[in-house]
Amino acid sequence: MTLAGGPRHAHPLPDLYGHGLRLRPWDADAETDVEAWFRGRTDPEFRRWNTPLRITTDLDSARDSLRTAVENMADGTSAPYCVTDATTGAPLGHLGVNVINRVMSSARVGYWVLPEARGRRVATHALAVAARWALTELGLHRLELDHAVGHDSSCHIAERCGFRYEGTLRGAMWEAERHDAYRDMHLHARLATDPDVDA
Repeated sequence: MTLAGGPRHAHPLPDLYGHGLRLRPWDADAETDVEAWFRGRTDPEFRRWNTPLRITTDLDSARDSLRTAVENMADGTSAPYCVTDATTGAPLGHLGVNVINRVMSSARVGYWVLPEARGRRVATHALAVAARWALTELGLHRLELDHAVGHDSSCHIAERCGFRYEGTLRGAMWEAERHDAYRDMHLHARLATDPDVDA
């Protein structure tokens, strides 16, 4: 299968390794993945800073939204990874290379970490691993990362991984758990030509 004109793999995405992590594709048919997805997307910290198009309310809605993410992987528009402990296989969070645009050679990255895995630099390490892959093997030129203004931890993660702050976008994302009100967001980006960083 080809990822939107990219290199061929035995399955849509390769597993990625680094910093004691294994990033593997999500499996919408695995109950452990559905449960991790549900816990991540219903966590109060996630809901404070993120408002997806389809808000997760129960296991069925979690399964549906995870299935959509996997379908987007199959058509090459997204690379959703389950971040796991490389030794135990325990799910730790999510790292997505989303909105893959082959014409502009760009994508947008996003991430979340389960509560029990916070404070271990999981998001920083997962982002570093995935960004290196996306800007080399996947062949993208530009990765964008945005977050709500005030989400300082996400800002620090972006900067540690070489995503430069490029400005504030006004009214560019939804308010928490609303689709009828907007808030500002910070835009960060990293180019394939930027120096590699050891996050």
